[in-house]
Amino acid sequence: MPFISVRITRDGVTREQKAQVIKEITETMQRVLNKDPKLTHIVIEEVDTDNWGYAGMTTTDYRKQLSSQ
Repeated sequence: MPFISVRITRDGVTREQKAQVIKEITETMQRVLNKDPKLTHIVIEEVDTDNWGYAGMTTTDYRKQLSSQ
């Protein structure tokens, strides 16, 4: 029984996009590893950009820095 965890930042991701990610990961597991889709579990964890760090700062601050350049 595969269990796949996907972590992404919360901003700008639609319900439809998440459904597509789940569908395509499930299809990949079936095609590449011959895993039964009925036994494949995908969990998408959405993390607020204030709780995701990159380059020594929060992703929120990092993106602000990028946009001001």
